[in-house]
Amino acid sequence: MDREVRVGLIGFGTIGTGVIKLLQRQQAQIRSRLGARLSLGRIADIDLTTERGVKVDRRLLTNDALSLIDDPQIDIVVELMGGYDTARRFVLRAVDNGKSVVTANKALLAVHGLEIFRAAEKAGVDIGYEASVGGGIPIIRTLKEGLAADRNCAIYGIVNGTSNYILSTMTQQGGEFATVVKEAQQQGLAEADPTFDVDGIDAAHKLTLLIQLAFGSAARFKDIPVEGIRHVSQLDISFAREFGYVIKLLAIAKQDGEQIEARVHPTMVRRQHLLADVSGAYNAIAVQGEALGSSMYFGLGAGMMPTATAVVADLIEVARNIVSGNRGRVAPLGYPLAQQRQVRIRPIEDLDSEYYLRFMVVDRPGVLAKISGILGAHDISIASVIQKEREHGASVAIVIRTHQALERNLRRALRQIDRLPAVRGKSVLIRIENSLGQ
Repeated sequence: MDREVRVGLIGFGTIGTGVIKLLQRQQAQIRSRLGARLSLGRIADIDLTTERGVKVDRRLLTNDALSLIDDPQIDIVVELMGGYDTARRFVLRAVDNGKSVVTANKALLAVHGLEIFRAAEKAGVDIGYEASVGGGIPIIRTLKEGLAADRNCAIYGIVNGTSNYILSTMTQQGGEFATVVKEAQQQGLAEADPTFDVDGIDAAHKLTLLIQLAFGSAARFKDIPVEGIRHVSQLDISFAREFGYVIKLLAIAKQDGEQIEARVHPTMVRRQHLLADVSGAYNAIAVQGEALGSSMYFGLGAGMMPTATAVVADLIEVARNIVSGNRGRVAPLGYPLAQQRQVRIRPIEDLDSEYYLRFMVVDRPGVLAKISGILGAHDISIASVIQKEREHGASVAIVIRTHQALERNLRRALRQIDRLPAVRGKSVLIRIENSLGQ
């Protein structure tokens, strides 16, 4: 008789529903690849009445997640409830019970990952979290195993599908940020509260994990500079096009000696770069290695079935380790935590970059000269300037592209420029990246 590996699912929402669908649909294929049956043992959720569009035995359902975690018949606990504190408690209890865990909860791992990974390593169990970054893109497994022989120098890319959909739509179809967000919400492509996505928080959670995987270095979510896309307007998208760029929300991390340069923010990317053509809810993550050079991993970064695919792939891998008696075969981060390097995240003020600057000003003589004079006084050199004609008595836009400049100096200059009587509103800054490999 085949060995049976029993799964307990906590969180019967969108992704949980997708996991159940895949387990049912691919049952025969999973069994042939695993050499054992991967069966759904129990399902825990607060809401057991809403119709999910998938049939399950009602006897598997429970409101009591702890009873599922403590059930000796459950081999793997899948945490898909989201959040921080309760999810942390459930995962640690499962690990303490000697159970392996699969999760898609990047926020949990970005904030409490070190504690969870350390507990799993000590207990000799597996933590599968492929679905936490990039949806169905197998970037976690790639970094843990596929690129283990290389030394990674940089990792960067589009890791939030919602923000990428918004910026892509603004670029391709027009419309201002607020309008496009509302349309995305109506289509189910953005949450009712899109804060985590549009303010870059979700991308920073993912970058926290990618840094640890790619560089073997400790990274704290709270140390990563984060900036969202709320301030990006059609004006900026239009001017970016004139300069030959596309605006994307990027997560960027680079080895920088004894420091790591890590940041999440809207970025101008050359129109010829592969990332410029990544549209809609798709993600793309590039890795720059010393031996391999550049490689890129592309696919749907969110949604029921792409994310469920990554969750079930983790279930199969964890189940293989259980069947073969090799639990904990690969450490959660691909290396023992004792080997993790303690490094400093470089402050954003120390960034040396090119910049796009937009100022809305009253159209009067000498304004551009005053702005350029302040920039020059702070060691900021101007590469090019665009000044549009006045329309219907409104303010005019002055757009400046700088040469390489230190962000600390630029911030000081912008504070001074924003106080000029002729300047209307807060200036807009978008970083330009010309050093990303293809």
